[in-house]
Amino acid sequence: MMTNETLLRRLERPEGRVRAVLDTDAYNEIDDQFALAYMLKKPEIFDIPALTAAPFHNEKSKSPAEGMRLSYEEILHILRLTGRGEIPVFEGSETYLPDEATPVVSPAARELVRLSKAGPEDGLLYIIAIGAITNVASALLLDPSMAERCAVVWLGGHARHWPDTREFNMQQDVAAARAVFDSGAPVIQLPCMGVVSELRTTGPELDCWLRGKNALCDYLVSHVGDEVAGYAGGTAWSRVIWDVAAVAWFTDPAFMDGRIVPSPICGYNHTYTFDESRRPCRVIERVDRDAIFTDLFRTLAD
Repeated sequence: MMTNETLLRRLERPEGRVRAVLDTDAYNEIDDQFALAYMLKKPEIFDIPALTAAPFHNEKSKSPAEGMRLSYEEILHILRLTGRGEIPVFEGSETYLPDEATPVVSPAARELVRLSKAGPEDGLLYIIAIGAITNVASALLLDPSMAERCAVVWLGGHARHWPDTREFNMQQDVAAARAVFDSGAPVIQLPCMGVVSELRTTGPELDCWLRGKNALCDYLVSHVGDEVAGYAGGTAWSRVIWDVAAVAWFTDPAFMDGRIVPSPICGYNHTYTFDESRRPCRVIERVDRDAIFTDLFRTLAD
């Protein structure tokens, strides 16, 4: 297991270009596509050896397996729109973890393990997870030594002051969240409600910055929601695009602030408990909404 000094160093924002994989339930909500496109259009920051599809289950899918397959196809579509079809995409888990010790073997999990071994000797594989963290947990369970070779940036759960953790990514697979926090891998957590929920945009803002700029921008704007055109029958409207925060963490140190704290214990009753003796993680506590969206929009419209 890595020393505490090494772990603390790996919880810092890296400088320069990084090897990074995005694990995404891309068909679930449009913010995944924004995040994926944002990452793809930052080649000066991200060397992307692969992308992986995460499972999800809601009104858009009949099962986690269908959600994963739809996400796989959506990733391919965004790659075509951005002209980045050379990046391989791997199907992820068709189910959630049955328990905290049993991995769900999938092409995505196996590829994450392989990539963690394939990089330079002193280079980390960053895994940016913006869905249920099943694939990442499975990879770490398949090869526990992978915790020494990767760092995980996860958009999941809510802020520590929030009354519960009933957030879509975490509540889909609590066992996977527990497994990742217990794996020994460096984890940077971007909580949803209370932190990245600041990342809301509006129809006029999307029209100003993105509409008509290119095919990618038009696709993203058209899929944000019907509210953009109709403003929900004359009411005020905004839309959270919070998944982009996980990509923005790498982009500029001024975009967000956080601190190093003991990793949380994610309860099956959808609450956190805390133990000061647990290994540290970094939790983000503030995001600069205007700065992040300015960079996002300029990048996508370029």
